[in-house]
Amino acid sequence: MNPSRPFRPVAACAALAAALVATACAASAPAAAADEAPPTALAAALRARLDGDRSGACWAAALIDGERVQRAYACVDPRQVSRIGPDAAFEIGSISKTMTAALLAELIRTGRASLDDPLADYLPAGARVPAFEGRPIRLRDVVTHRSGLPALPPGVALDPADPYARLDIAALVGALARVELSAPPGRDFAYSNYAMMLLSYAVAHRAGSDYETLLRQGLLQPLGMRGAYVDRRPEGVREVAGRLPNGQATPAWRFGADLAGVGGVRATLDDMVRYAQAGLALAPATGEGAPAVAAVQQTLQALPGEPPMGMNWMLLEHDGRTLAEHAGGTGGFSSYLALDRSRGRAVVVLSDTSLTATGGLTGFGRHLLDPGFPAERARKPAKPDAALLDRLAGDYSLAGLATTLRRRGDALTVQAQGQPEFELGYDDHGDFYPLQFDALLRPVRGGDGRDAFVWNQGGGSMAAQRSAPAAAPPANAAANAAPAPAAQRLGDFVGDYPLAPGFVLAIRERDGALYAQATGQGALRLLAEGAERFRTEGVDARIEFQRGGDGKIVALTLHQNGQAFHAPRR
Repeated sequence: MNPSRPFRPVAACAALAAALVATACAASAPAAAADEAPPTALAAALRARLDGDRSGACWAAALIDGERVQRAYACVDPRQVSRIGPDAAFEIGSISKTMTAALLAELIRTGRASLDDPLADYLPAGARVPAFEGRPIRLRDVVTHRSGLPALPPGVALDPADPYARLDIAALVGALARVELSAPPGRDFAYSNYAMMLLSYAVAHRAGSDYETLLRQGLLQPLGMRGAYVDRRPEGVREVAGRLPNGQATPAWRFGADLAGVGGVRATLDDMVRYAQAGLALAPATGEGAPAVAAVQQTLQALPGEPPMGMNWMLLEHDGRTLAEHAGGTGGFSSYLALDRSRGRAVVVLSDTSLTATGGLTGFGRHLLDPGFPAERARKPAKPDAALLDRLAGDYSLAGLATTLRRRGDALTVQAQGQPEFELGYDDHGDFYPLQFDALLRPVRGGDGRDAFVWNQGGGSMAAQRSAPAAAPPANAAANAAPAPAAQRLGDFVGDYPLAPGFVLAIRERDGALYAQATGQGALRLLAEGAERFRTEGVDARIEFQRGGDGKIVALTLHQNGQAFHAPRR
């Protein structure tokens, strides 16, 4: 497939959706009472989540509660559990970025670097690093994802199967000449793997070492992470084979010299337990010479109206506690790590299968920490309704690309212009998915009653638009649907709804329509699906409003990427 078009495997080291709540993946959950759970609770939770799941994945997970650690390994097919185990090293994807931050913190501690240093000082001589009205990109801008650099280097061809393998510092520096900043660095959050590849090189270059040697000497060895590596696999450790959600093996991702700090680390479950213990400042990860992994979780930037950031850690203030988390996703793996230092608790989840299109491991991990977060259920194959197939079939425009859905018997296929036709499966969550690669097609009903869909891939969402008239909805469709709110009642929903401290979803009325705007993001029009139900135009998210006993709107629930976020009206 053409790598510049939708449907290609998207190069994304982190499962962060380009959607309404761009920081949804950055929010952590409060810790669970792991000490009250029986020893088999984690294994039971894994089995319950994976039983019958269409992904065929195998997961390894650990719950850390002080000095007590629970570990569990499970697969959709129990006969496949030999795919993973204590000696198996997984790609941890963007969790690697937090390790790069720890290496930078050591340079800062020893006086060899400062967060206020310009990024240009750490790159090859003559590198043209963009600035905005004289304001340079600093290291603190990079580690808080506010550099202003794009997600990937512009003008550089990437192989979708192994996107970073052929990149080197010369290509990255050359791409800088094609970047123009639209805002001062440090202002706007925009997740950038490009910036983190530059930082990976910068840290190794300033330390006078290659990245893997620096990682091993500065972090892996002091923490006893004996099975972790980038390219030089330790004896006795086996490399897990990554998979697509259809069970097909997919090539491992490789990284150019000194760029692996963006997402190239492999680690066993025990390695990640030791890393989490270091993040919690627990013994045995606090001895002399141990890196200050916990220090990089300290709040580094907390702009008004935006969630706080550590050094490559996503932070959330919750119930008086600061929680930190990071998710990862490569071509054939998903990962998740969350820490609650105040309670000495953490969770690690590793998968040998790419789950990016369905939201990764974040939802499951959060529920392990706090059962108050909604539990995820397995996505089991199902048979779609024939009427749904007929309604969806037709021609669309998806990110400007002509796309056709066709009914083939009891199944649906998707074909983008100039690309092959792909058969879609269907699951009991009501979503279609390609049988050949990791993506998701979610049917939606527009405000005009016409069926369309949202395409999820690589952590991003794209809304498809009909390019030809659709068949009229059944005559009784209006009778079966909940009535949409009358125009004069739209004002009932207007208000501010805090989703997290410093992160508010503002609902406003304009020109006879409702709009939702999250802190630091653009406004999106809301399309009515019922009396209190709306969906966002152009983004795969839904909002349900709740009324109190007096009939007034008191709260809303945002449904996005398989998660539910509740917010009271302020």
